[in-house]
Amino acid sequence: MSASATCFWSDDLAGLTPYVPGEQPKIEGLIKLNTNENPFPPSPRAIEAIRAAADERLRLYPDPTSQALRECLGRHHGVSEDQVFVGNGSDEVLAFLFRALFQRGRPIVFPDITYSFYPVYCRLYGIEAQMVPLDEELAVDVDAMCRIDPASVGGVILPNPNAPTGRALGLDQVERLAAHFSGCAVVLDEAYVDFGADSAVALVGRYPNLLVTQTLSKSRSLAGLRIGFAIGQSGLIEALTRVKDSFNSYPIDRLAEAGAIAAYEDEAYFEQTCRAIVRMREEVAAGLRERGFEVLPSTANFLLARHPEHAGADLAAGLRRHKVIVRHFDRPRIGDHLRITVGSDSDNAALLTALDAILSGD
Repeated sequence: MSASATCFWSDDLAGLTPYVPGEQPKIEGLIKLNTNENPFPPSPRAIEAIRAAADERLRLYPDPTSQALRECLGRHHGVSEDQVFVGNGSDEVLAFLFRALFQRGRPIVFPDITYSFYPVYCRLYGIEAQMVPLDEELAVDVDAMCRIDPASVGGVILPNPNAPTGRALGLDQVERLAAHFSGCAVVLDEAYVDFGADSAVALVGRYPNLLVTQTLSKSRSLAGLRIGFAIGQSGLIEALTRVKDSFNSYPIDRLAEAGAIAAYEDEAYFEQTCRAIVRMREEVAAGLRERGFEVLPSTANFLLARHPEHAGADLAAGLRRHKVIVRHFDRPRIGDHLRITVGSDSDNAALLTALDAILSGD
């Protein structure tokens, strides 16, 4: 880029460090286990609904309130539609809530090892971050969080299960956080909750400061459709809607809404694929441990693992030579770990075969 082009940037743009998503390489025969995508296709009912919605109505704007989808999500989660907000992927929902709910002038609390979009949003919105280290077992340290003066912070956010560790808090711990930080918004980012953790949606009726976000990208196999949502009491939802309508009044298109509703209506397919991923996750974890890896307990569709005798960067590079891509984070405390998405049975077998070759020196 020419130096002259940057003179048109806003004053604070040069100081932003954008989020870096998982690599999407185009390599023939690639086994892609780096972005936590679901190895199963979407529900056939979702595909058919998208096809049926691709008609002449696409010339019209979609419903700006996404009422049919909000009603569907409300029925599924046992809340009213005015307690549901939908957005163009959960990352957009997170971006809106950082603007709508987190107070300026006070730091936002989240774990030091967590979803790396959180510090990006803090920089984007000019919010200070207060990161609380995970404990020695790489679990969210609720005790440490609850030692923070609640009047000193502008909000709390954490994934549950956490990313990239896969570890989840029980609802009793979530309640501790919601109660301790009762004067600010507490956000639970539940992108991976359907793979074995307990959802905090059951708590939103008791805690007016608690907001829960989820996505259809993982357990519903619809990462390409871009649907995320939040559930909370109506005051929180109204705040998100105000930001949405000041940014983009039509975030959910007709095809996405049709596919999302159909995916939620196919509960049998959802349960079948989630059970299969949990089974495969435990099989891969056992296979890794047999090869000397230390594997964190996970309730997500991925595993965080390290080998005590091999650097994480070297293992990731070796796997890439075998056309297996995993995620490596060059960060303190997890630099020797690999985050491995649970793939199909054949993908997982190829991963373990490649590791056998690498560990044997091939």
